[in-house]
Amino acid sequence: MKIGCPTEIKPQEFRVGVTPSAAQEAVAHGHTVLIQKGAGIGAGFDDAAYTAAGAQILDTAEEVFATADMIVKVKEPQAVERKMLREGQLLFTYLHLAPDPEQTRDLLASGCTAIAYETVTDRNGGLPLLAPMSEVAGKLAPQMGAWTLQKANGGRGVLMGGVPGVTPAQVVVIGGGVVGTHAARVAAGMGADVTVLDRSLPRMRYLDDVFGGTFRTRYASQANIAEMITTADMVVGAVLIPGAAAPKLVSRADLGLMKPGSALVDVAIDQGGCFETSKATTHENPIYEVDGIMHYCVANMPGAVARTSTIALGNATMPFMLALANKGWQQACADDPHLLAGLNVHAGQLTYGAVGQALGLDVTEPQKLLKAA
Repeated sequence: MKIGCPTEIKPQEFRVGVTPSAAQEAVAHGHTVLIQKGAGIGAGFDDAAYTAAGAQILDTAEEVFATADMIVKVKEPQAVERKMLREGQLLFTYLHLAPDPEQTRDLLASGCTAIAYETVTDRNGGLPLLAPMSEVAGKLAPQMGAWTLQKANGGRGVLMGGVPGVTPAQVVVIGGGVVGTHAARVAAGMGADVTVLDRSLPRMRYLDDVFGGTFRTRYASQANIAEMITTADMVVGAVLIPGAAAPKLVSRADLGLMKPGSALVDVAIDQGGCFETSKATTHENPIYEVDGIMHYCVANMPGAVARTSTIALGNATMPFMLALANKGWQQACADDPHLLAGLNVHAGQLTYGAVGQALGLDVTEPQKLLKAA
């Protein structure tokens, strides 16, 4: 199979979909790897590293899209990239379709087959291709929130860890999954007073058992959320419903309950955000203010630490990429129901229920699209 990797063109996105290590593995399996010139520079991988791994360098994205059987990316294809997709081509990347009807329409119209990193599952019910970036984003969230809290950036001017005689920042993390756990650990490590809100009693028991004393847990009822945000200096939104639009847990009216200059960090922004007032921002212009509350809503947070993120993502995606290349998508998905869970679009048909529900579109059961064994 010809595996193509174009340069990411989303603003301030420095990650790359295929590492030299993954390229070497694919070449060793007999595949051709096509890398756009300079695609890996932002993550610290020059073209020489790819040629040493056996990959071929192409000058333009147009050449990569026109030649490759499978496109491997990091972020969802932008409008100009979606025009280059073709019928029968395989796309393997993050998609986040539920809050993005325009992208969904374009992918359906292209006739391509699109497998989304964020909906591939594992035997434990986890999301193995989302987890590495959730870990990165979770660890970044308190760091970015602390920066947002600085007075020069419009924040309250509160230091996360305080100093002797001055209380630390009050941090509320909504969601105790991968993002929330890492955010809570880092915020607590910075000296903040941290509470994690979640609806899963088993998850809260786990967090108490493992991290007891590091941060507190509390049930994520609407009443408790409303109460906690009134005293918070920072609120980290870390909720996830796989493949679906994020629920809105803090309304605009709720902002009036919060301390002026406090910070909202919405890590769920890729799925539409969990605060009513959230809108996607970029690393270039990461924050904005609504009703005196500072919002940090960068949609590709892990892109800020592109090398770490690229290597972590590549470690997770490489086995699936190889399975798709070795077997073709139908056989690979027939052999692995967890990979089949990643199928979102095929030949003009939407195949992921949560996306169809969010966008009001008909959905085809993905199992119906597999060839008989």
